[in-house]
Amino acid sequence: MDQPTPSSPAEIVVQMCGIVKHFPGVLANDHVDFELRKGEIHALLGENGAGKSTLMNILAGLYHPDGGSILVNGKPVSFSSPRQAIQAGIGMIHQHFMLVPSQTVAENILLGLDEPRFFMQLSKYEQEIAKLSERFGLKVDPRAHVWQLSVGEQQRVEILKMLYRGANILIMDEPTAVLAPTEVDELFNTLRAMVAQGKSIIFISHKLHEVSQIADRVSVLRRGVSTASGVETRSMTKTDLARLMVGREVIFSLEKNPCQPGKVVLQLEDLWAENDKGLKALRGLSLQVRQGEIVGLAGVAGNGQRELADVITGLRKAEKGRVLVDGDDITNRSVKTGIHHGVSHIPEDRTHVGSAPNLSVTDNVIMKKYKHAPIARGWMMNAIAATNYASELKQAYEIIAPNLETPVRLLSGGNLQRVILAREISSQPALMIAMQPTRGLDVGAIEGVHRLLLAQRDAGAAVLLISEELEELIDLSDRVVVIYEGAIMGEVANGNIQHIGLMMTGVRQDQLADHMEAAHE
Repeated sequence: MDQPTPSSPAEIVVQMCGIVKHFPGVLANDHVDFELRKGEIHALLGENGAGKSTLMNILAGLYHPDGGSILVNGKPVSFSSPRQAIQAGIGMIHQHFMLVPSQTVAENILLGLDEPRFFMQLSKYEQEIAKLSERFGLKVDPRAHVWQLSVGEQQRVEILKMLYRGANILIMDEPTAVLAPTEVDELFNTLRAMVAQGKSIIFISHKLHEVSQIADRVSVLRRGVSTASGVETRSMTKTDLARLMVGREVIFSLEKNPCQPGKVVLQLEDLWAENDKGLKALRGLSLQVRQGEIVGLAGVAGNGQRELADVITGLRKAEKGRVLVDGDDITNRSVKTGIHHGVSHIPEDRTHVGSAPNLSVTDNVIMKKYKHAPIARGWMMNAIAATNYASELKQAYEIIAPNLETPVRLLSGGNLQRVILAREISSQPALMIAMQPTRGLDVGAIEGVHRLLLAQRDAGAAVLLISEELEELIDLSDRVVVIYEGAIMGEVANGNIQHIGLMMTGVRQDQLADHMEAAHE
């Protein structure tokens, strides 16, 4: 293996040289170099499947490299487990949190440690954790149970777990993917406080605006190969970074044809529904979506968006009110009824709701077609027709997978989303419910999803786009409606971000003028 030339241990805390990692049919890392300096935020940028997480999983001790070598604080290391990496001061905070919901914050932080062993004075450790959280601005109650915490608070617990274990190098894998905009701002304040106290952070992301905002330097991977290494972020434009990521020019704002709305396809009347905890999530919500238009639904996470999508698609019962599609009442009917009425659903949870993870690409894309000819042949399935159909969709939607029999759980987030889009769009929907369709996707995949949604709108479908990305809503939507605590606050047709922001905090449309006037006084 190649040995990196040791640099000053006071400045360079991590050096990875010539890292190679193979998986069956995939070269995930192809002789990748990476270095991290003390007291910096270094962004690792790339499309989904580019090899970012693989490279960092090697540094965190989850994978062993097939080639190359690593220096930590100037000394060669070879980790065989995350525990060894932690002992060397390296901790990884994964995109999907690894917490026990029924236990308290303090219990989760202490879980797996050698001390305390037999007798534990929990109040003592709670005080230590409280001091640590105060030091880094990570506001969280050590005595609260994890199930009581917001997503942002749970992320703080994960960070505290690593800091409590003495980590000086933190790897954050897509840390903003599940956070609301206000929580992202709080996270960035925390990261700045940490580097100010000598910590070093690797920030894995595909969001260009966040990388430009938070990172000191940036490295870029494309298909396992490094296209930029340790470049000063301020010297790179958004366009430069996108080109390095995808190997071509990326269009950030697509041109839209003029909206020509037709008949009302989706009519929601006075909808009421509960969330999973039995609390009111929808409160008398009414809304219309017409043929040939995209209606964007804006709101801070947790204000009834998921419950609304579930009620429309038959996944959740409405307590009161009606859901009409093309004039037919489908309230509280089965998911199959919605499908028969031309309803397509791109769910927020791609893995557990949008796909069958252990089934193949073919099985997932034919889920709406397997009972119909030519895939159905009497009571049997025509395997050749199914394969041909899946092959056409794989090519049309640029799904990158080793083969059609690959289980979709092995695909990157972007390619899994393409599988779902291929299935839902190929059914030629009258109504599409798109819930966070670009969450967790890279810039190239986002452009592709936006093109597909606009194509559906131009083909005459009614599209309800539910997203927490305001820029996305404004760019794609013909109208934006704002939801707050399960009720519609009003509608914005001109993309006025200030008006949308006020309504997201509970200001009704008819109160906007008063609030704007008060703000100017």
